[in-house]
Amino acid sequence: MEKLHWPALGQIKDRVEVVAFAEKERATAEQFSGYSGVPMSGYVADYEPLLKRDDVEAVVILLPIPLLYDAARAALQAGKHVLCEKTPGVDLEQGRAFLKLEQEFPDRTLLVAENFFYRDDLRLARLLLDEGAIGKLYVMVWRMASQYVPRASGFSSTRWRQRPEYRGGPHLDGGVHMVAQIRLLCGDVRYVHGLSQHANATMGGPSTVTLNMEFVSGAIGNYTSIHPDIAIPSPQDRGLSLYGSDAVMTFGSAYGEATRTVTVHRPKGGGASGGSGSERSGGTEAEEHRVEQSDGGYLNEWLNFYDAVVYGEPVVGTVAQSWLNMQVVLRGLDASESHTVMDLAQDAPVTLSEKPLPLWKPRGAEGLFDGLPCKVSGGAG
Repeated sequence: MEKLHWPALGQIKDRVEVVAFAEKERATAEQFSGYSGVPMSGYVADYEPLLKRDDVEAVVILLPIPLLYDAARAALQAGKHVLCEKTPGVDLEQGRAFLKLEQEFPDRTLLVAENFFYRDDLRLARLLLDEGAIGKLYVMVWRMASQYVPRASGFSSTRWRQRPEYRGGPHLDGGVHMVAQIRLLCGDVRYVHGLSQHANATMGGPSTVTLNMEFVSGAIGNYTSIHPDIAIPSPQDRGLSLYGSDAVMTFGSAYGEATRTVTVHRPKGGGASGGSGSERSGGTEAEEHRVEQSDGGYLNEWLNFYDAVVYGEPVVGTVAQSWLNMQVVLRGLDASESHTVMDLAQDAPVTLSEKPLPLWKPRGAEGLFDGLPCKVSGGAG
């Protein structure tokens, strides 16, 4: 809340008022009251009294994964709209129960918070791909590596992440973000084969997962996430790369975390798969797009939630879309244990698609970035 959601909420104070909050630890509640300005008179230790308040129209649920389903169901039963942190369940079975909530409460907005669906740099990249920036997508490659040990004030500091009561550990909790990015850009995964390894004594779940994928489009990909408990050289994250028939697309943050880059690398002289040998071997020229002053998608996510509640706009972060992110990770673990290839179409709740995710844009806007604080520059002019 403090680092991610509250800065976004602070930008839409003209639309959203926080009137109450629930938190078991009073010290944490006082900390929230201090930086948010929400008075302690709105504080309760348990969320049940909060859900009985008539002045509460919507709730945001930021709880450990094993507690999300019960809280979301209780809020929907109480007539509230819900923005709920991911993942929708500890496993695919509970995820199916989450899916039923959308059907059971059709008059409520239920958005699962997957900020990667809303990130400005990724929406820009998807737009470029839709416009044919790299031609036909052939291959996706992404390798990540970082030391993963308990650290104060970080992702790994919470006890429930150190001994997770859900399958996959950090590869479910964090890896679904990477799958969200992959699916936004490459479409749904049809087949997955996985390998996993347990080589971290300090955190729960497998330390390494590698997933080989075949997409609905016929493109193939590999995603590998390595989280040992030893220190490793930095940087080790090779970043996502997309290889197409005409060009290659890469992603980075060379200008700092506040600025992200999307770069299209084309053959010099415009040579592509149909050009001569000399054209194809003459190196590449880079077309760099920069996205500045973007918060990682949290503001856009909240705007989508607000517009859904107030105006009935559809949400991008549906339970089904987040369930499909989970499916890739968990079926990959199934494949690792069974030494088989998993067909994800067999139990997907929706028909798998080359482009399953719509591109979110502000309500009433013509372009993707109209009225948003982010600045987009570079490219072909």
